[in-house]
Amino acid sequence: MEKLDARIRNHDREIEKMCNFHHQGFVDAITELLKVRTDAEKLMGQVTDTNRRLQEAGREVTAQTEEVICCRIQQRNMVTTVEKLQLCIPVLEMYSKLKEQLESKRYYAALKTMEQLEKVYIPRVSQYRFCQIMAENLPRLREEIKEISMSDLKDFLESIRKHSDKVGETAMRQAQQHRTFNSAVAKQANIGHYDKPVYSFNGRMHTQNGLMIGDDIGDEEEADEEIPTAQDLVDFSPVYRCLHIYTVLGDRETFENYYRKQRKKQARLVLQPQANMHETVEGYRRYFNQIVGFFVVEDHILNATQGLVTRAFTDELWNMALSKIIAVLRTHSSYCDDPDLVLELKNLIVIFADTLQDYGFPVNRLFDLLFEVRDQYNETLLKKWVLVFREIFELDNYSPIPVETEDEYKLVVSRFPFHDAEIEKQDFPKKLPMSQSVPQIYTQVKEFIYASLKFSESLHRSSTEIDDMLRKSTNLLLTRTLSSCLQNLIKKPHIGLTELVQIIINTTHLEQACKYLEEFITNITNVSPETVHTTRLYGLSTFKDARHSAEGEIYTKLNQKIDEFVQLADYEWGMAESDGRASGYLMDLINFLRSTFQVFTHLPGKVAQTACMSACKHLSISLMQMLLDTELKQISMGAIQQFNLDVIQCELFASSEPVPGFQGDTLQLAFIDLRQLLDLFMVWDWSTYLADYGQPTSKYLRVNPATALALLEKMKDTSKKNNIFSQFRKNDRDKQKLIETVVKQLRSLVNGMSS
Repeated sequence: MEKLDARIRNHDREIEKMCNFHHQGFVDAITELLKVRTDAEKLMGQVTDTNRRLQEAGREVTAQTEEVICCRIQQRNMVTTVEKLQLCIPVLEMYSKLKEQLESKRYYAALKTMEQLEKVYIPRVSQYRFCQIMAENLPRLREEIKEISMSDLKDFLESIRKHSDKVGETAMRQAQQHRTFNSAVAKQANIGHYDKPVYSFNGRMHTQNGLMIGDDIGDEEEADEEIPTAQDLVDFSPVYRCLHIYTVLGDRETFENYYRKQRKKQARLVLQPQANMHETVEGYRRYFNQIVGFFVVEDHILNATQGLVTRAFTDELWNMALSKIIAVLRTHSSYCDDPDLVLELKNLIVIFADTLQDYGFPVNRLFDLLFEVRDQYNETLLKKWVLVFREIFELDNYSPIPVETEDEYKLVVSRFPFHDAEIEKQDFPKKLPMSQSVPQIYTQVKEFIYASLKFSESLHRSSTEIDDMLRKSTNLLLTRTLSSCLQNLIKKPHIGLTELVQIIINTTHLEQACKYLEEFITNITNVSPETVHTTRLYGLSTFKDARHSAEGEIYTKLNQKIDEFVQLADYEWGMAESDGRASGYLMDLINFLRSTFQVFTHLPGKVAQTACMSACKHLSISLMQMLLDTELKQISMGAIQQFNLDVIQCELFASSEPVPGFQGDTLQLAFIDLRQLLDLFMVWDWSTYLADYGQPTSKYLRVNPATALALLEKMKDTSKKNNIFSQFRKNDRDKQKLIETVVKQLRSLVNGMSS
């Protein structure tokens, strides 16, 4: 510290020396500065005065300069504002235009305006808030447009759902006109057929070969009422707008999927038939109209839009619809029992198929279905003709047709091809062999052919196919319907022998008329019967079968009548001797047979002969069974003699030739078994019988040992077995031994046969 203090003192002495050295100069400077001070104050006063005077002089200039600056700023702002407004005004105008387009429902134009706003106008003034608001509103407006257009599409779908019936009706009418026109042109110009018609919205239909239907048809057709087109009935603009809108919005696929999905749903609804559709033709007509309307609209959409629906989509819809249609028609047509309704259904199916074929849809399966409907039609016809034939048979009197005059004869011949030279030579009045049912049946068969032909029209089939159809359906009528009616008629209890005879005569004439029915079909179809594979009519076999059934029924009824007479027999089997005359029941039976066989003279010879032989055999068998009845325990010789008288009457009847044509004693042979048996007992020729038994030349060849033994057993006395008549027993005991021997031998013969 002392050193420090010493150092400080040294420095202070140096400083003092320094200050002392410069002090005079400092004093001089201060003195000069004081002199300058006075001059500075004077200068300051002058400057202040000058500044004051300058400020006063420039105050007005400054004010004017500020005004100029403000004016120039305003001018610059105005120029800038004008420039910005010139950029914004087009945006506002476009937005205003957008609003007007939305209000007027010009949605497609509105979308174009939005696109311009977004890509051109808004980017220029995007910094402004109102532009931002606009830009934010545009997506919302697009969604609104999508919703509105989709709502319009739904309204459109509902509209075509309601109008498909009318569209289909007009399309089918157009197809009919088109086909009629083509037929007329083909006849005049010898050209084939036109291609698929294309819808034209001016009400005319054009074809792909350049012809326009409706231009030069003639004054008459031009005067006809013009058929409206699909465009006249349905406004397609909503679907076009919606398609364009979704295309612009880049969402076309969504729209296409929605449209196709909705149309598939509508297709299923259209294809769903009403429960009672089969009851009236109007039900079928509405069903077809709706389906045609649906596919006409789809065809129009296919041709008028690019890809909204594709040919593959419409083909898929059509295949689905075709399967459903065929199933529906197959089911509902099976319920139809009215041939007229089935025929109208066929006509509707043909028009329906032709209409859709004109629009490019394959319809071969529909024409194949028509063959099934044809079978159904034939079934309904057959059911109808069953009633017709039954009524004819019920009203028939089964008597030959009487003709009093030439006109009556010509009337019958005009209805039925009857030719008989002998009857034509006879004088009036005369009778034709058949009954009134024959010309009626022949006429009804022709009516059936006409009815069956109606179905074959417009089926686009050749004459050969139509001829084959007619022949097959006619065969069904003859072999099934008429044959069944004849068989039922023959089996009816009230049909007697006279009626059966007349039925046989009738079937003979109907059989002969079959060739005329074949000629009738040939004249209708212009197909020669010599054509290969031509179906022949089976009427011959039908009438032969009916005739054979009638013949069999004649034999059955004759036998039944014989049985009725035989049941009236009342033999006194224990009588001592016969009455000397034939039994009353047998004479009545023979008289009945004589009168019956007189009626049989109208029958073919073999039938009458067979009936007579059958009756005689049945009578012989019945008489034999009467003798051999197990309930009959005892028969006297007197009863045998009485029975022999009855058999003699039968033989006399057989020899009187009740039916001409028998050779020799052929008919008498029916009673040969009875005759030999009775002769054996009447003559009591047992030695001859036993000696010649088994020989071809035996006198009693037809007498069976068992039969002889059975009858011999019945003739023995019940009180004493192995005895024969008491008169023989009393008169000749040796003969009794002989009888016992005969019985033993007969038994041995019977036992030998059984072993």
